[in-house]
Amino acid sequence: MQKQEKTKYTRRITIRLKPEEFTRIEAATKASTHRKISEYARRVLLNKPVTVKYRNQSADELLSLLNTIKNELSAIGNNFNQSVHKLHTMDTVTEIKNWAIINEASKNILMQKVEEIRIKLIQIYEACARN
Repeated sequence: MQKQEKTKYTRRITIRLKPEEFTRIEAATKASTHRKISEYARRVLLNKPVTVKYRNQSADELLSLLNTIKNELSAIGNNFNQSVHKLHTMDTVTEIKNWAIINEASKNILMQKVEEIRIKLIQIYEACARN
């Protein structure tokens, strides 16, 4: 299998833009799938198709909310694992009883977070069911 040789760009075009023109081109580049202004400008100047990213705002909001829920679940899981690990290192009944008393507050916080997540998931379901 032969390696495909990259085309080297040897010619340069220099143009001057007003700040607002550059801002418009920069925004158009960011709205496209191209990472560099030079890639975007080359395609526009050569009349090649430019792929524009389409963003669905409601999907973005949903993804943001789901990411928040994922992070909360991850934190809850980490806290639970640390707590159980500490429990497994205890030797006496007195230590275990003290651990249970101390972790009652943690359990209440955990249950509160789980309820918040449940409510958020219900809201997501209802919002998706309407569409």
